[in-house]
Amino acid sequence: MSKEWDIIVYGATGFTGRLVCEYLYAQYGSDGEVSWAMAGRSEQKLEKVRSDLCIPDSVPLVVADATSKASIDTMVSRAKVVLTTVGPYQLYGSDLVQACAAAGTDYVDLCGEPGWMHEMIAAHGAAAKASGARIVFSCGFDSIPFDLGVLFLQQLAAEDQQAPLTRIKGRVRSMQGTMSGGTLASFKATMAAAGKNPELIKVLMDSFALTEGVVGPEQPSGLAPIYEEDLNSWSAPFIMATINTKNIHRSNFLLGHRYGENFVYDEMMLTGPGEQGEAIAKGVAADKSMVESTIQPGEGPSKEERENGSYDVMFSGSNDSGYTAVASVQGDKDPGYGSTSKMIAEAAVCLALHPDVASGGIWTPAAALGSLLIDRLQDNAGLTFSKES
Repeated sequence: MSKEWDIIVYGATGFTGRLVCEYLYAQYGSDGEVSWAMAGRSEQKLEKVRSDLCIPDSVPLVVADATSKASIDTMVSRAKVVLTTVGPYQLYGSDLVQACAAAGTDYVDLCGEPGWMHEMIAAHGAAAKASGARIVFSCGFDSIPFDLGVLFLQQLAAEDQQAPLTRIKGRVRSMQGTMSGGTLASFKATMAAAGKNPELIKVLMDSFALTEGVVGPEQPSGLAPIYEEDLNSWSAPFIMATINTKNIHRSNFLLGHRYGENFVYDEMMLTGPGEQGEAIAKGVAADKSMVESTIQPGEGPSKEERENGSYDVMFSGSNDSGYTAVASVQGDKDPGYGSTSKMIAEAAVCLALHPDVASGGIWTPAAALGSLLIDRLQDNAGLTFSKES
């Protein structure tokens, strides 16, 4: 059955949803190679956002409410891909995933909630495979730069005709940007759910929580500052490692263990050498700002702050034969908003324009979209994937 549009942006009146719509219009217009619509609970608010962003009336509006399954089902039936920024997903996303999996509609989100993802894989993975729906979680800063960064480094090893890199370190060298209100809301919702369900704590602590029962070697915890001689730097815990590491192990699982069955991966933040580096690392480890922050969903940085943001992540890999390789992924906007809005938009476009790139199922960005998405991100979204050594 033909669909009315390639993409529906659900949550278009929210802070990140507005940025996605702004990017889609700037990059693809209102009647170009990609057709798209804006969706949310209130038609009046949708009209105002469309007007505020100077998007023409030819971009359609769709009224849909997460609390109304009928409206969600209707929305899903009208597009090839549903792009949703409506989180926390564990509170507002389950019916949408179910609807997409049943209808054969592709789906992308910004989820960093591994407990909910674990639940959705178990509940709707088989339906998505049967219908052909390609469900792709974590299409923002968590986890595209990390998931695709590891894939890119493994591809470099393959091009050198080397065995897979069985050990990769993801290290954030710099990051300029503010935390998302949506990210904070997801974090708090996850902690509240864990307080009620001790089994969820096991999922959150398990590096292989998303690999459907397939496990691998013990992984570094990344929970305490360490000095790394090979990098000549102290490293501090990185808040997003909890979700990124799980997604990367799922990518390896979905790719038939292309990275090896003994693959070890961790993520931390480089803080520099010496006493100063140690002090910064310990300060990061002791930071409680995420717990204490009062930022709300819908709040975010100014345009100037988004434009001035950036990030730089290094990936250092090795294998048992002594081969080593280093690569990096850099982004030109603040990670939580400016870059994230472009990444999820390009992931949706990639699905819409490449119906045969993956079969139905619940995917990661690297396993589903791979090099196609790397190319789109470099061509359009301000990301740079570089070989360093």
